[in-house]
Amino acid sequence: MAQTIVEKILTRAAGLKTVEPGQIIDAAPDVIQSALSETTLIKMREMGAEEPFDKSKIVVTVDHWSPAESARTANMHRRLRLFAEEKNLKHFYDVSEGICHQVFMENGHALPGQLIMGRDSHNTSHGAVNAVSLPFGLTEVAYLWAVGSVWLRVPESVKIRVDGALRRGVYAKDAILQIIGKVTARGCTYKSIEYSGDLIARLSMSERFSFTNMAVEMGAKTGIMPFDRTTERYLKGRAKKKYRPVAPGSGARYETEYEFDVSRLGPMVSCPHAVDNVKPIEEAAGVPVHQAFLGSCTNGRSDDLGEAARILRGRKVARGVRLLAGPASRLEYLEADRKGYIRTLLEAGAMILNPGCGACFGGSQGILADGEVCISSSNRNFKGRMGNPNAEIYLASPATVAASAVKGVIADPRPLLRGR
Repeated sequence: MAQTIVEKILTRAAGLKTVEPGQIIDAAPDVIQSALSETTLIKMREMGAEEPFDKSKIVVTVDHWSPAESARTANMHRRLRLFAEEKNLKHFYDVSEGICHQVFMENGHALPGQLIMGRDSHNTSHGAVNAVSLPFGLTEVAYLWAVGSVWLRVPESVKIRVDGALRRGVYAKDAILQIIGKVTARGCTYKSIEYSGDLIARLSMSERFSFTNMAVEMGAKTGIMPFDRTTERYLKGRAKKKYRPVAPGSGARYETEYEFDVSRLGPMVSCPHAVDNVKPIEEAAGVPVHQAFLGSCTNGRSDDLGEAARILRGRKVARGVRLLAGPASRLEYLEADRKGYIRTLLEAGAMILNPGCGACFGGSQGILADGEVCISSSNRNFKGRMGNPNAEIYLASPATVAASAVKGVIADPRPLLRGR
């Protein structure tokens, strides 16, 4: 029987002839992504293992609470550094490098056809390169460190086809927000999403990253992009070993299939306090904002900062608004600086943060005061997401975030793009 992408990859990883949705299997990942994993280290030792089963398969990134905001966190970071040095972990990325998902991708750890497992719900991001990337909890990742495989249920597959061309001032972030609004936060619970369609074929790798990153906001266990020349170009010079792309078999069965056409789509905004509470910009416009945030693993890459810079060039952030920009990684920071985006943001009045997760989840930067409103290019707007349950978070594209920072209220970016 023809298989979907996730079924093909899990069949190989489990060493079986075939697998079916709902089946419980023992699968061994090709690589394990671990974000700020001291708890994982502790639990691994509680299981009786003193070091990882295969150090070459483990990637550790210190990205949350970075740099350290307290003595407690600083000591945790130090213990991780000492462990990495003592065990000679080859793939250890300290606080200077950026967000785990971005760092993992740009250093060639995610490859087509792989099974990737790791800590952090947005581990789905790595599906952008045609991999199956699954998020797990701390205990499961500790078990992976110790043993190298874990039990899991084979997810059902869902196909989301996206056709049409985005109009000026409308971006991939608007498209994925529209999809989440229609499918809902529970619409793909524990499913594997396969993206396809004309729009998907035209998306850059950065834009594909946004789609797979936010698959989890529909409840998905993973989100997967097709392999094509865009993938191949991105991996050239990054991939450190051979890879084997995977496509669904002809006649593969999907539990549900969705079709979207973005030809008439306008800017979209996710309103408090749920990611699937999505509305057209016209229904959110005019809401006063106190903070605007550009960044996160969803939309913190150089091209995202570039879209914001296009709007901010020659303009100033509105009085009473704080504009924070956090590049997703050191390399993306350097690229944005090389292209002049960082200077443009600074001249407009933005504050440039270090690459990391801090402002997105309210760990160490950009925490909101009671009653404040933030418009953000990140992926979640739950109560307390940016450090204060008494604040409100709206999600939008980097262009909408920049336009809102200039206007002082949630604003449509299209009028500010005219003539640019």
